[in-house]
Amino acid sequence: MKKIGILHGKERSFPQALVERINSRKIEGITAGPVKIDKVIQGESGGYAVIIDRISQDVPFYRAFLKNAAISDTAVINNPFWWSADEKFFNNALATRIGVPVPKTVILPSHDLPPDTSDDSFSNLAYPLDWDGIFKYVGFPAYMKPFAGGGWKNVYRLANMKDFFEKHGETGQLVMLLQEEIKFEEYYRCYCIGGKHVRIMPYEPRNPHHLRYSSDFKPSPERQKLMEDIVLAINKYLGYDFNTVELAIRDGIPYAIDFCNPAPDADRESVGEENFEWVVQMVANYAIERALTHKDGVDNLTWGEYIKRSVLKQNLK
Repeated sequence: MKKIGILHGKERSFPQALVERINSRKIEGITAGPVKIDKVIQGESGGYAVIIDRISQDVPFYRAFLKNAAISDTAVINNPFWWSADEKFFNNALATRIGVPVPKTVILPSHDLPPDTSDDSFSNLAYPLDWDGIFKYVGFPAYMKPFAGGGWKNVYRLANMKDFFEKHGETGQLVMLLQEEIKFEEYYRCYCIGGKHVRIMPYEPRNPHHLRYSSDFKPSPERQKLMEDIVLAINKYLGYDFNTVELAIRDGIPYAIDFCNPAPDADRESVGEENFEWVVQMVANYAIERALTHKDGVDNLTWGEYIKRSVLKQNLK
C-alpha cells in the first residue's frame, strides 16, 4: 500500500478536500490521510510514499521529521532540504541570472547585533554602509521586508531615507531586504504544481485578505503565455513541486515580486471556489503520480535545475 500523507496545522478546507479527492479515485494500492506521528527514529521511515508539507515552515520538529522521512525514501512535497536553504534574496539573485524581471533589491545586515556577537564579529562590514549608493539603486518609495519571511509580517512601505532609518530601527535582529516598489497596472498570483501545471489568478494585494482574489484583471493571451513561461522557469530552477509566484505588471512587463511560497494559501474561503477546485484536483493528481512512481531505496525528492547544474559542473571538473 502506498500512503499519501498531508502534514498540516490549523488549516482544514484544503487538507480535508485533498484527502477526500485522492481517496475518491479508488486507485488500487493508494490511500491518503493526515500524517500521524507517534515517534521519529533516526533513519526509519514513517511508512509514507508521499508527504505533502503544509506546516513545517512554522514547526522545526516537523522539518526534522520530514528530512528523516526523505532520507528514508519518502517523496516530500516540497523538498525539505531545499526549502530549509532557500530564501527570498537568493530567489531574486537567481531570477536575474535566468532572465526573469525582478524589482531592484539589496540585502541589509540586521539593525541589532545577533546573539553571541559583538562589533568585532562584523570587521568585514563597512561602516557606514554605502547608503547613498543603496538608495540611488533602489529608489523611493521602496519596500523593506525580511529576507526569509512570509505572510506579510514585518513589511514596511518607505517614503524616503528618513522613513527608512526610523523603520529599520524597529526591525531588531531581522535581516531585511530593501526593494524597489513596482507600481503595477495588474497583479497576478500563480499556482504551479509539479513544475508543469500553472493557474494564473488575478489578485489585488491592496484589498482586504478575503477580497484579494476578487480583482477583475484580465491578461491577453500573449501576456498569459509570457507569465506561464516565467512561472515555469522559476519553479524549474527552484525545484518546488507546489508553489505560487506573484507577478506585477508594469508597462506591460511582468515582474516577479514574490516566488518563495512553498506552502501557499489554498483555503476555500480566500482563494474562491474555482481556484480551490483547480488546486485540489491538480495536487491530488500530482500526489497520486508521485505515489505511483515512488521507489524504495532511491531519492524520491525533486531537485531544481540550479542544484542539478551545480552538481553537474562539479562532476565535470
